[in-house]
Amino acid sequence: MQARDTIRNIAIIAHVDHGKTTLVDKLLQQSGTFRENEQVQERALDSNDLERERGITILAKNTAIHYKGNLINIVDTPGHADFGGEVERIMKMVDGVLLVVDAFEGCMPQTKFVLRKALEQKLKPIVVVNKIDRPNARPAEVVDEVLDLFIELEANDEQLEFPVVYASALQGTSSLNADEQGPNMEALYETILQHIPHPNENPDEPLQFLVTLMDYNEYQGRIAIGRINRGTVKQGQTVAVMTREGGIKQARIDKLLGFQGLKRVEIEDAVAGDIVAISGIKDINIGETIADPANPEALPVLKIDEPTMQMTFLVNNSPFAGREGKWITSRKLRERLLSELETDVSLRVEETDSPDVFTVSGRGELHLGILIENMRREGYEMQVSKPEVIVKVIDGQKMEPIERLIIDVPEESMGNVMESLGSRKAEMVNMINNGNGQVRLEFLIPARGLIGYRTHFLTLTRGYGIMNHAFDSYGPFLGGNVGGRHQGVLVSSEAGVSTLYGMLSVEDRGILFMQPGTEVYEGMIVGEHTRDNDIIVNICKEKQLTNVRSATKEGTVTMKVPRLYSLEQALEYLNDDELCEITPKTIRMRKKVLDKNERARSEKHRKMAEA
Repeated sequence: MQARDTIRNIAIIAHVDHGKTTLVDKLLQQSGTFRENEQVQERALDSNDLERERGITILAKNTAIHYKGNLINIVDTPGHADFGGEVERIMKMVDGVLLVVDAFEGCMPQTKFVLRKALEQKLKPIVVVNKIDRPNARPAEVVDEVLDLFIELEANDEQLEFPVVYASALQGTSSLNADEQGPNMEALYETILQHIPHPNENPDEPLQFLVTLMDYNEYQGRIAIGRINRGTVKQGQTVAVMTREGGIKQARIDKLLGFQGLKRVEIEDAVAGDIVAISGIKDINIGETIADPANPEALPVLKIDEPTMQMTFLVNNSPFAGREGKWITSRKLRERLLSELETDVSLRVEETDSPDVFTVSGRGELHLGILIENMRREGYEMQVSKPEVIVKVIDGQKMEPIERLIIDVPEESMGNVMESLGSRKAEMVNMINNGNGQVRLEFLIPARGLIGYRTHFLTLTRGYGIMNHAFDSYGPFLGGNVGGRHQGVLVSSEAGVSTLYGMLSVEDRGILFMQPGTEVYEGMIVGEHTRDNDIIVNICKEKQLTNVRSATKEGTVTMKVPRLYSLEQALEYLNDDELCEITPKTIRMRKKVLDKNERARSEKHRKMAEA
């Protein structure tokens, strides 16, 4: 065996928004990776437009840092459990993890989720207590929380002896002492070199390389990224590709790329323990093994958590179809969904009896919402149904996904929040009151109980509440209706353009979802009713003009501010008989059946069938 003691392979894991990507920024900057005059944007690894807009990491990305003659390969992973498929794959590439925890918030649901994945792979952890400069930082209590979490997740004795580094990623400082900070990240660098094991694979054995990440380049085609588990790989080498189905095909490596900072650099060869990118192999997929043709041995196929939520994607058939989108046919929709499967292993796409309808399953609302947002930006038009949880039958018993929900609320809102969650069949498992006016409540709740809850929760807490949740386990199906919307909707009776006069005439019936001058069609949802039933309204009605003038007749009228929905809010808002129409410029909610008479008939038939 050949030890490569100048290399370290690590992943950075944390709850969303605890500072992983900012920490990588500072590690890159202080290592001398960039030239002094080189302009580098903040959160350099968040290269996707959506990642920059939302401030979250969606796709795992890797970089390499040179420090004192050592090469440190760092992989930045998503913090959100909806992108758990990314986290699970990364654990196969590294020998240790940096667990980043907020010095004030402490352990959150996703902290537990990502840490469990790391401990299952027997990786060596380093705990980084970040944001140590926050006014309410409580580093000692947070380290105790992390230790409790390690014990709960059944960490082994070696993992329980984790080193702790206190850091401020924003300031670029770190220290082994909570009370004072060093001038730079040296304490963290040294801890990584001291505690993370170096690769110990054998470069003399036959080649084995597991494809963990996929990238695409229009000049080079598919690029497979992963770690060489054993052996050596060279440019121009002929290899065997072991497919997930068990087949073997021959291929040739066109280019071999190593990592240097944020760039990929062409290299001649690489050996066991290196993280590299390989281009030139057509139709290669995540989880497949690149091996020696003379001795092809496949590595174990990656096990990925199953999807917990599904939606129906349909071709857009509304009266406004084809106005804004570039790709509107079922063939283009099918091609795009199937191409997404090549890079997203957590996604499932199933074709149905109808060529215009596809069932898409993912890890949560955010996972599916990001896919839809990417598609609409690429010029696709489609309609989607309400998100539904995937119910399984395990050992003859009907089971549904249960989420672990952690919320921070002001004390005065606690009663209302607990009452609202009780009606959604949530079970409280923990409550912490630090005496600062904020209370932390922990619940186990069916995943379907959380659909559409966030907006209601923010209303109950007047915007001061913070909620985080992650998949916990499958539990017995509780039956009955859990969660969902209790109000009816205002449905347009006419096609046309909404007028201020028409909108003012129905304003007292509920809250409108659009501005005057918006084009609408029959069956489109234009607002929320104050009661639990749907009503049909005409917001295109125009005022009858007369030539009679009156000093008192024309008063100044002001319209209430309409409620405008984002994509995620619109998806959460839907009911079973409704669809969300998504185009590159517009998001509209509509009834599945647009004609009011047909809608009334189908509702009558549904009630008769239930009776």
